[in-house]
Amino acid sequence: MSRFALPARQRVLVVVSLLVLIAIGGGVWFWSTGSASGVASSAGVASASSSGGKDDNGVGILLDLASTAVTEKRLVAPAGSNAYEFYLSVLQLDPQNKVAQDALHETFPSASADVERAINDNNLDEAQRELSLLREFDSTNYILSLLGGKLDAQRQIQIRQDEARAAAMQAKQQSAGNGSML
Repeated sequence: MSRFALPARQRVLVVVSLLVLIAIGGGVWFWSTGSASGVASSAGVASASSSGGKDDNGVGILLDLASTAVTEKRLVAPAGSNAYEFYLSVLQLDPQNKVAQDALHETFPSASADVERAINDNNLDEAQRELSLLREFDSTNYILSLLGGKLDAQRQIQIRQDEARAAAMQAKQQSAGNGSML
């Protein structure tokens, strides 16, 4: 038997490790060539943005991500990967970006319906996060005020239900305690 012969498990581990190393090396190479070309063309990007182009890589990437999120019906959820967060990030980079502003206006009715659905499903923390996200875009919208009121009412209902459950548990414990005393 050869001294280089490995059991099947170890061979698989070696092959997987090599594939991971190749993938990492490819990623590093791709990143380094991309950033080198980005440095070389930074003067072109600067002149394009100063001339009103405003379509630099960050904005373009965010718009693509937002468009994909809209297509996949991820308007306000999940956190960190939804259309509203991407469009709001575009507006932070370029406050006058018409594409982002129009998309936020167009998706507002569906996004507010998603918030209402979260409230109705009693997912109140998620609904609060989504509502805050919509308020970042348009804090004066009356629909958001109505949803905020509905969310507050649902929280009050939840509190009363929790209090009733706690009182029932306490009464049950007291009756069990009184029953054992007899």
